[in-house]
Amino acid sequence: MVRKLTAFPVPWPPLLLLVACVALDAATPLDQRFDWLLAAVPALAAASCTVGATLGFGAAAIAVEVVLALVNDRLGSYLVLPLVAILAVTLAAAYASRVRLLREESLENTRSVAHTIQGIVLRPLPPAIGPMTLFVHYEAVASEARVGGDFYEALNTAHGVRVILGDVQGKGLPAVENAAVLLASFREAAYDAPDLAALAARLETSMLRHSERHPESETAERFATVVLAEFPEESPVVRIVNCGHPEPLWQRGEITRFLEPDERLPPVALASLLDGPYRWKEYPFAVGDRLVLYTDGVSEARDAAGVFYPLAARAPKWASLAAGDALDRLAADLGEYRNKGADDVAVLLIERTAGPPVKAPAQDPVQDPVQE
Repeated sequence: MVRKLTAFPVPWPPLLLLVACVALDAATPLDQRFDWLLAAVPALAAASCTVGATLGFGAAAIAVEVVLALVNDRLGSYLVLPLVAILAVTLAAAYASRVRLLREESLENTRSVAHTIQGIVLRPLPPAIGPMTLFVHYEAVASEARVGGDFYEALNTAHGVRVILGDVQGKGLPAVENAAVLLASFREAAYDAPDLAALAARLETSMLRHSERHPESETAERFATVVLAEFPEESPVVRIVNCGHPEPLWQRGEITRFLEPDERLPPVALASLLDGPYRWKEYPFAVGDRLVLYTDGVSEARDAAGVFYPLAARAPKWASLAAGDALDRLAADLGEYRNKGADDVAVLLIERTAGPPVKAPAQDPVQDPVQE
């Protein structure tokens, strides 16, 4: 690991202060002394320099103080106090510099761990899986964070491409832990669950077992909104189970529709509120169709006037763009639209680029859905 030791390639602030002290002292009358400012040189160096460089600036300040005393005839007792002050500040600054460097190293190690966690929890998706192309935009609400409570995954299984996107209740490390539990469950169950209803039930079981194992943990009794999507290779359709999540946006050219379920399912870990088993719904999804899955960082984003982000109205403007470019435009537009301090954002744009030689249904998925 390479650690940046200074904030500047050249430590300009302490260097400029040293030069300014000399210039001011030379340009002003003898009774106006600016050599007292030399004590600030090592203190300023401590903010951006190594311990050695800080001591070096302190030594330079002492040397300059002696030269100014010789030039201005201030030798003797007049010189003792400034030199003691500069020496004391230099030693204190060197200690402060050492503490700063240790904290920077600790912070860099923490960032490295966070980056590793992101690689485990949110693995990069390939640009194409089966007949689908996938593009992801992920943004954690904390500027220094790399991972939050939003999560996603896509796997190519014998049942087709299966995708999950969700949002865990709350923020911070407990939310990340719950997201990891759900992703681990999905990565295991997606290959053998016979349908999305069974897959959703497996996710529910994993969350409940996690809470039972750690009843006193902050992660216990949390829930997560989740949307599951399945794209069978042999049929131009998409099957969806929506567990309390914002409705996916279906797009065919400039036509957009929110894929609303027949009934609202509760979030994962709240299946006790469910009347019967999980149920999935099927919609047309032909070559060229797009599906946008997103978290509430998009659906609940507001501008300064409190107006929600109009995703369905904005999406048709980017229909002529390539899928990756369209997602980039969406992310940029969302960033300009919403207020600061909004929620985490995860957006997954999926486009079908290949399929069986079956004529796509002419209907849109809201007016005439195909349903189990």
